[in-house]
Amino acid sequence: GDHRDLHSFPTRRSSDLTRKTLREYKERHEKHVRHMTGLSPEFRTSVLVFTANIADQSVFVPFDQVLEAVSPRYPFSKPGKIIDLTSIRIDDAASVATARETVRRALAQLYDTGSEVQTVKHLSVFALAPIPLLVALGEQLSNKIPTDLFQRHRDNENWTWRRAQKPVEYEFKKLRSGAQGEEAALILSLSGTIRLGDLPKEVDSRCAVYGLTLKGQTPNPAFLKARKDLENFRLAYQMALSTIMRERGTIRSLHLFPAVPAPIAILCGRELLPKVHPELIIYDFDKQKAGFTFQLKVNNHEH
Repeated sequence: GDHRDLHSFPTRRSSDLTRKTLREYKERHEKHVRHMTGLSPEFRTSVLVFTANIADQSVFVPFDQVLEAVSPRYPFSKPGKIIDLTSIRIDDAASVATARETVRRALAQLYDTGSEVQTVKHLSVFALAPIPLLVALGEQLSNKIPTDLFQRHRDNENWTWRRAQKPVEYEFKKLRSGAQGEEAALILSLSGTIRLGDLPKEVDSRCAVYGLTLKGQTPNPAFLKARKDLENFRLAYQMALSTIMRERGTIRSLHLFPAVPAPIAILCGRELLPKVHPELIIYDFDKQKAGFTFQLKVNNHEH
């Protein structure tokens, strides 16, 4: 009898252990299934991550931060669509044009018939890239698919929108009257201040200049905290465009000088109506040249 018991003892003990582990695993799995099935299809989102180097800083978007930011939605697939241009040096109009073409092809694929985005009908965008490219990305984003834009917050470097404190208000003003011509300029002093004296010589005294800035606070990189602040910008931008068009009569081109966070740069491109709004000529601050240089045109009617 002793002999048999000796053998069966460890066996029984290890099977108990396995049973306990299996039971825990099963409970965990059931909880996971309950969680996933509790998330109804209308809470799914398709994730787009777009990264390109900004002034030699490398950029990366951790997936756990994506998960937290889109909640209560959940990503349809991991890691989603990734457009990673961090291996390309983007430092002039030519490299911007190359990068823009890569983005255009990637988005054509993203919106293709039968694609994940077409199935899910919702897109969440996480983008860190030079401003001109973000505007170009915005121009390519479909208006037919509901789209949420996210921003990396500087204080704790995550992507989750804050609960709104007091919503940000924007102020639109004419900074210089200029002559009645086919061109005007719009300065966006939001994350930093751009002055009339900073504008390049192609925007001379004949060019009317308008400004959109923060109301009641100095432009600063951390002003954009809540979704509502982004929505308020969208409305202010639409109003700015229609006021400029109304005051200038037929305006063909609008020179844009943006000191803005990433999601606002995207909106600048996304909110343009091809048949209605002028083409935008986008400039970016070039530290080497210590001034604004031309980067690209969007909403160009010749194509």
